[in-house]
Amino acid sequence: MKITYIYHSGFAIETESCIVLIDYYKDTDTLHGYVHEQLLRCKKPLYILASHFHPDHFNREVLTWKEEKPNITYIFSKDILKHKRAKKEDGIFIQKGDVYSDEMVKIEAFGSTDIGVSFLIYLEGKSIFHAGDLNNWHWKDESTPEEIVAAETAFLKELEIIAKVAPQIDLVMFPIDARIGTDYMRGAEQFVDRIRTGVFLPMHFGSAYEEANAFKIYAESKNVHFIDIIHTEQIINTQ
Repeated sequence: MKITYIYHSGFAIETESCIVLIDYYKDTDTLHGYVHEQLLRCKKPLYILASHFHPDHFNREVLTWKEEKPNITYIFSKDILKHKRAKKEDGIFIQKGDVYSDEMVKIEAFGSTDIGVSFLIYLEGKSIFHAGDLNNWHWKDESTPEEIVAAETAFLKELEIIAKVAPQIDLVMFPIDARIGTDYMRGAEQFVDRIRTGVFLPMHFGSAYEEANAFKIYAESKNVHFIDIIHTEQIINTQ
């Protein structure tokens, strides 16, 4: 299985039989890029997942790709339909609690602490979690104590739901967003504390690579294999 970091929260997962592209925002290059030059030219079936309608997670451009690559399956959070970013006939729309499954992939939708869903993906015997905008968005430096408690309570509630279904996950993609301020890694810490994680990939950090990779120390203290993300088009090969 090959994982390619696209940008921000965007990742491509490639197996022998198919490709899964999650939360495409923009390509790795403004003119060409990995998605346009490689994935859209590949003959393998392509699944495009979008966790919610925010423009740093969903780009309507993806809907035009079927004109050049017909074997695309679109699996979007229902809020994308609700906010009229796509039409009903454009894809399969799912919400928390829904499951999509075919002969290649199984996708379970869990909740978010912002909007949309997070994804638990089963692919070639591996479990893969993409958080979307699920995080402990506590904004400690500017929120009231009540807001901080509410944010943490909401996150821990969703985390518990996931943990009951998947107490162990092979590969996790989770936000490490320094814009939160103090304790910006708290949600990720709580995630690996509760769910046994094999490999951890940071996301949702834009170009703040150093801040995102700072989570490595805590992750490795919990026996989690942390992958430093250092550039777009970075390829991570997993067993």
